[in-house]
Amino acid sequence: MKPSRLQAGDEIRVIAPSRSLAIVKGEQRRLAEERLTELGFKVTYGKTVLFHDDFFSNSIEDRIEDLHDAFRDPNVKGIFTSIGGYNANQLLRYIDYDLIKENPKVLMGYSDITAILLAIYNKTGLTTYSGPHFSTFGMKAGLEYTMDYFKKAVVIESEDFYLEPSETWSDDSWHLEQDDRTFHPNAGYMVIQEGEAAGTIIGGNLCTLNLLQGTEYMPSLKDSILFIEDDEESHPFSFDRDLQSLLHQPGASGIKGIVIGRFQKDSGMTEYALQEIISSKKEINGIPVIANANFGHVHPFVTVPVGSKAVMKVKNGKATIQIHP
Repeated sequence: MKPSRLQAGDEIRVIAPSRSLAIVKGEQRRLAEERLTELGFKVTYGKTVLFHDDFFSNSIEDRIEDLHDAFRDPNVKGIFTSIGGYNANQLLRYIDYDLIKENPKVLMGYSDITAILLAIYNKTGLTTYSGPHFSTFGMKAGLEYTMDYFKKAVVIESEDFYLEPSETWSDDSWHLEQDDRTFHPNAGYMVIQEGEAAGTIIGGNLCTLNLLQGTEYMPSLKDSILFIEDDEESHPFSFDRDLQSLLHQPGASGIKGIVIGRFQKDSGMTEYALQEIISSKKEINGIPVIANANFGHVHPFVTVPVGSKAVMKVKNGKATIQIHP
């Protein structure tokens, strides 16, 4: 089940199912709304999007009500999360999945929002989008690539598109200092294992995805192209065991290919360490695996439609990824 493409005039509802929008600077919020308005969208906000407790989140009841209101309102065509956090999985058993199934809409965010995106996809079959938060649109510089793939995934009517590496990438704290940015040349994908594969896109933030293991919210890994990434809190040892845990899941033997997002510098991950980790996983011998993709916590990044189809071709040190949205 695919939501309708967004178009000029559509209403975008901003909600905070993890951390509160209050954590985002006012100038960043203003610029994000301005950017979306320039695309022709009308931006509205959940009633409690700025509420927060001592953990900079909000009550389960308020967060659920804002989520349900957004899906229930016929004027709302797209739902963007404000930012990530740590507790989005608190909401899963309180979500009205029938309401969502009856009102399919674009739902987008990343990081901790992975739990909600995957649960909704698994429960309803609705394609969800691992892509920019509302706050991401408040980035002054370096947003062009992210914006381009956002449009390809949820705005422009197209049969398919390819995920091309960006020319540069950045891992600086742009949300703290907008005018002092460092961009590095992008050498492209890191090819770890070659091969060809086609399957259903499943994935997002790896440690958040693993919170769904053993629950009714965990999507099947059978015949999947796995997109996984993690933030600076994931170092080589934790990524190794998180990936191994995922490979122990029922259906993991049906994973057809793996795309790994670029790691943040503070994670300490190196290309050598990542090569060693992947080579130790006998379960995924013979399938294509690439890394340093524009996906996850390093900017810029693509919007990935969870539940859509992807084709990977990795040969002679080169990789292509084709998305059928």
